[in-house]
Amino acid sequence: MEPWITIATFQYHAEIAILKHQLERIGIPFLFENEHLIASDPFASLAYGGIRLKIHPNDTEQVKTLLDDLFPTDSFLKII
Repeated sequence: MEPWITIATFQYHAEIAILKHQLERIGIPFLFENEHLIASDPFASLAYGGIRLKIHPNDTEQVKTLLDDLFPTDSFLKII
């Protein structure tokens, strides 16, 4: 099995709420690394590199499409 990859980072916990719901709805396995840490201490976001969305490489195109739909290009979201 291939290791999961980081496809996007978020600075604030609130930014992932809708995305998390959409990923669950369409059945894509994912992990938000640092999710609980940043939720409990938002000021630590920069120190820990934000909340990282990790997915399986096979789901990359589908997740990129979802990210493009949810976040406009002028968003503060950093897509890797």
